[in-house]
Amino acid sequence: MKATRIIMGMPITIEVNHKNSSAKIKDCFNYFKDIDSRFSTYKKTSEVSLLNQGHKTNLSLDMQLVLDLCDKTARQTNGFFQIYKKDDTIDPSGLVKGWAIQNAANQLLLNKLTDFYIEAGGDIQVYGLNQQRQPWEIGIRNPFNIAEIVKVIRLTNAGVATSGNYIRGSHIYNPLDGYKSPVGIASLTVIGPNVYHADRLATAAFAMGEVGINFIERLKGYEAYMINTKGIATLTSGFNQYVS
Repeated sequence: MKATRIIMGMPITIEVNHKNSSAKIKDCFNYFKDIDSRFSTYKKTSEVSLLNQGHKTNLSLDMQLVLDLCDKTARQTNGFFQIYKKDDTIDPSGLVKGWAIQNAANQLLLNKLTDFYIEAGGDIQVYGLNQQRQPWEIGIRNPFNIAEIVKVIRLTNAGVATSGNYIRGSHIYNPLDGYKSPVGIASLTVIGPNVYHADRLATAAFAMGEVGINFIERLKGYEAYMINTKGIATLTSGFNQYVS
């Protein structure tokens, strides 16, 4: 079964290759709605918005966890991952989306569903195999023509996330360079052991600009595919093992 809903301001697609999975898919969509209600920077009543308004007491356990994970990611990436904006408000979206996708995937795994695909705004977690009993095929878009797929990768039990400013406009900045847009990079796709790690590290690596792919190259268990502003692609050393 496959279904798509617009939640968190983006299309979220869940495909599960098991019979009688509709109720579990619905549970996942409800989970994403709950995450949106609490972590959206656009909803005035969300916990993130209230925190930005100065309500810093009685933080939920999830909020405490997310803030701690963001802090750890900032340290791991030497400050290139940053949730604090120039106006001193916070926006943990660069971590929350992948974290939420992974949590939804864990819900399905706990219910013994082992062959599925979850995508939220281009960030993806897959487990098991597709309907053809093959690894899941995922296309990487051309950032200069999003209707064109420039590379197809095949994954199972892995996460993939793409960072770029070509759909939403400039929303990823280099916090170590006056919050300017990263230089020389159009898109960066990261493959990792799960989408939580792929998402947060893709965000940080994109903020680094063209050298971000070198950061991913040094991380064991991760691969990346970068397209620079001239349309030239650079791959990490092990990326081609996933190419269809």
